[in-house]
Amino acid sequence: MIQKIAVYCGAATGNLPVYQQAATDLGHYLADHQLELVYGGGSVGLMAVLANAVMENGGKVHGVMPKNLAQRGAGADNITDLTVVDNMAVRKQKMLAMSDGSIALPGGPGTLEEITEAYSWARIGDNESPCAFYNVNHYYDPLKTLFDKMVQQDFLTAEHRSKLLFADTLPAIFEFMNNYVPPIIRTKY
Repeated sequence: MIQKIAVYCGAATGNLPVYQQAATDLGHYLADHQLELVYGGGSVGLMAVLANAVMENGGKVHGVMPKNLAQRGAGADNITDLTVVDNMAVRKQKMLAMSDGSIALPGGPGTLEEITEAYSWARIGDNESPCAFYNVNHYYDPLKTLFDKMVQQDFLTAEHRSKLLFADTLPAIFEFMNNYVPPIIRTKY
């Protein structure tokens, strides 16, 4: 049963209001459905918009931040709790361990790297949780095309591709998460 969602998103807000609105909508959705947020712990960008939306609606927010960022004052001080860890590698592992699913809002290279790693780990059996891209304003369309090309050119199986969702609505994302079955792990190479 899904209780905590890891959300990867930017320390920037992007240059279109639709991205901030999507982060707010996701925050409201999580709080309204008693789903706890696990995120990078930041006090700026879409991270702050998302965490504030959850907190303002009575939800719980768990931040996980590497100590180098915490020492720079990047941590939010208005969330349920903030765990400071040694580095980004530990942060990613902790966020996955704490959550029952992962969502990527629009973001930069860090956002992309974190959700892609979570999905990659699912394919080898190290993450049993679903991964989804919240494809706001068609932001992730080029990436979706790339994953489809991986299947077409035999770098990714169709079965494993079906375990990664690109969707522009929250009901579609949570329906996928609630019905998710981890991929069949390849046993021979």
